[in-house]
Amino acid sequence: MSIAVPPTPQALKVPEVMTALRLSRSKVYDLIRSKELPSYTSGRARRIPVEAVHEYMQNRLEENAA
Repeated sequence: MSIAVPPTPQALKVPEVMTALRLSRSKVYDLIRSKELPSYTSGRARRIPVEAVHEYMQNRLEENAA
């Protein structure tokens, strides 16, 4: 018996980013507006690439290490 594993998403919704980064909705949108967190829209839905979240976290780590 084989268990189906869902594919890893390539883009996240704003609430998913909020959960992943433990930030408020307004803070996530602030990061999007300031271009610190790249995003795109698909119809009316805002999406943030998973790689953009990883890059944001890496940048924050590097800033705090300095």
